[in-house]
Amino acid sequence: MNMPAVFLAIIFLVNIAISITIIFLERRTPTVTLAWVLVLFMVPIVGMLFYFLFAQNIARKKIFKLSSYEAEVFNANLEEQIKDVQNGTFKVNSKVALKHKDMIHLNQSYAKAFYTEDNDIEIIIDGKKMFERIMTEIRNAKESINVQYFIIKNDSTGKALIKALTQKALEGVEVRLLVDAMGGRQLFKRHLKNFEVSGGHYAFFFQPRFKIINFKINYRNHRKIVVIDGKKGFLGGFNIADEYLGKVDKFGYWRDTHLEITGSCVQDINARFLLDWRFASGENVVLAQAYYNEIQSRGDKGVQIVSSGPDNNNEAVKQAYLKMITSAKKSIYIQTPYFVPDVSIFELLKSAALSGIDVRIMIPKMPDHMFVYWATYSYVGILMESGVKVYIYDNGFLHAKTMVVDGEVSSIGSANFDIRSFRLNFECNAFIYDEQFSENAKNIFLNDLLKSHELTPALYHSRPLWIRFKESISRLLSELL
Repeated sequence: MNMPAVFLAIIFLVNIAISITIIFLERRTPTVTLAWVLVLFMVPIVGMLFYFLFAQNIARKKIFKLSSYEAEVFNANLEEQIKDVQNGTFKVNSKVALKHKDMIHLNQSYAKAFYTEDNDIEIIIDGKKMFERIMTEIRNAKESINVQYFIIKNDSTGKALIKALTQKALEGVEVRLLVDAMGGRQLFKRHLKNFEVSGGHYAFFFQPRFKIINFKINYRNHRKIVVIDGKKGFLGGFNIADEYLGKVDKFGYWRDTHLEITGSCVQDINARFLLDWRFASGENVVLAQAYYNEIQSRGDKGVQIVSSGPDNNNEAVKQAYLKMITSAKKSIYIQTPYFVPDVSIFELLKSAALSGIDVRIMIPKMPDHMFVYWATYSYVGILMESGVKVYIYDNGFLHAKTMVVDGEVSSIGSANFDIRSFRLNFECNAFIYDEQFSENAKNIFLNDLLKSHELTPALYHSRPLWIRFKESISRLLSELL
């Protein structure tokens, strides 16, 4: 028996079976389907390994389930608000919100996102300040602390957080800690033993059977959420680790964007946490608990909390991004560590720039994911030909995920401008309808320009041949990144 021939035949048949599964059963987009078939047959063994690591499709699974009563109450309240906003019964005080009522309606109907207008929001762009603010709120908590991060490392920053949460659990505060199993792979039971003994509760999202072997590299919970007493909320791009506080020499200063929020939208942030917690922990927590604490009106900013994930095909955050881009009349300012857009985002940005709109994209100077980094350069290089201005942030690592349109509407959260955030990760963004807030966010972008250099067409076209080769390969695989 010719063993090599038998082995190759088996590999070929397995690839055929996987290809049939992808084409006929998983209902992926044509570009993703073709990309996977290409990888499977060009590098068969590696392609098979990549498929089992990256390509599980969970779009048909109902991960976040509402009880029949919850669904009835939620849908009735949302439908009532949609009608009230459309017919003018819902009093919208913000001129910006009135101007962008169609975007509010999109997020209501497509993302199931309530609109609230009594919020106060502060932008935090420094990791040390962000961590201090969260720690202060944790120390002052009286009733409940809900914490969710993609990454919590077992370093000085992670240990400080766990210690503070342990102390609050000892004081009788109800503390829940949710960590993505991939991002929290440095956290083991022994690190959380005192926390649990003290009365704290924790869970890992998509926990593998063996912690050190995780075959679900895709479909990670990328959200970063903290809710204190149901009244104060935090969300954005910062995780919990030393590098996010600028303590790691490799990255230097970590430039990110986070929000500290009070107002009614905190209830929606808390509801998002509880849905994730209910799935990961198995605790039958009542979703209505997100609305138990009466919210005192603190501000006048209009906000919608939009979540998305691979458990359905809506791509709600991406749709909201698309709506923001199409609404632009003057400017579109984007900051993102990874820029790997799908065709819809890419073409709209190109069209906006060709229409005379001031489109600017800021990306980091250094990579933390090599393939994504070179794919990013490939996409921005093409957009420059249409008049998009591209800037490279030089003062450390840029990890912010922000977009500001016309100095009126902003989006800040966990979602990057890449296919992974659109389709493969669980994300959460705040969409803010407020001129004062958006002008502030725009000014932060302009201030970051002082710490950046422009990637001009001349500079881009002078790159070496080996970099062009890496860009081409990365762009070819961009649908899989």
